[in-house]
Amino acid sequence: MDALYTAVATATHGREGRAVSSDGRLDLALAAPAELGGNGQGTNPEQLFAAGYAACFGSALGLVGKQAKVDVSDAAVTAEVGIGKQGEGFGLKVTLRVELPDTVDAATGRKLVETAHQVCPYSNATRGNIEVDLVVE
Repeated sequence: MDALYTAVATATHGREGRAVSSDGRLDLALAAPAELGGNGQGTNPEQLFAAGYAACFGSALGLVGKQAKVDVSDAAVTAEVGIGKQGEGFGLKVTLRVELPDTVDAATGRKLVETAHQVCPYSNATRGNIEVDLVVE
């Protein structure tokens, strides 16, 4: 694959540190959530992954909607990223909740969401590695 764009970010001190993008537009304090024993006073990697996945999936949905001549410009995508024990380490699971405009019928909406799941780079990166549930609302 020839990359059309490459994002660069550096994190220091793990979950209790800081994440900064190479262009300085992203500069966040990191903290483990209270549920994982942290103080919860910063952003955590699961939130960052959820935000990225939701935005990316929304763009993929817009693309497939445009190709199908279906207006999904008012769609909202919520990504829920869970972390838990998996074998000796930890794993992630994702639920993508896609809220479509009322003008999109259920069957068309489901097909668009499933097609977006085939197009989205995050979905392609996680396929076979992370459980991803698609919920169309």
